[in-house]
Amino acid sequence: MRYVAAYLLAVLGGNECPSTKDLKKILDSVGIESDNERADKVVGELKGKSIEEVIAQGNTKLASMPSGGAVAAAASAAPAASVAAPAEEKKEEKKDESEESDEDMGFGLFD
Repeated sequence: MRYVAAYLLAVLGGNECPSTKDLKKILDSVGIESDNERADKVVGELKGKSIEEVIAQGNTKLASMPSGGAVAAAASAAPAASVAAPAEEKKEEKKDESEESDEDMGFGLFD
């Protein structure tokens, strides 16, 4: 990811076709050691391509993917459901207690 970020920074800086040396220079400027193999891979994959087009293609791919909103909602609902379940059980227990008190007409064993 750092190599892609360095590539994008180079393009934003006006370098239309950054090289591995450009990426290394950017990463070294912020104290990050660079791996030439990974930098070469990023430069090779993006060579001759417009960054705007690559981003547009990526956006269309992301739009077709599930965003996780339903999963996140289900995940947040699951703990809420598990929290609600004990509350429902407590309500049922209270009902049971009130039914018991109705059965003995409010008199306790030690009254």
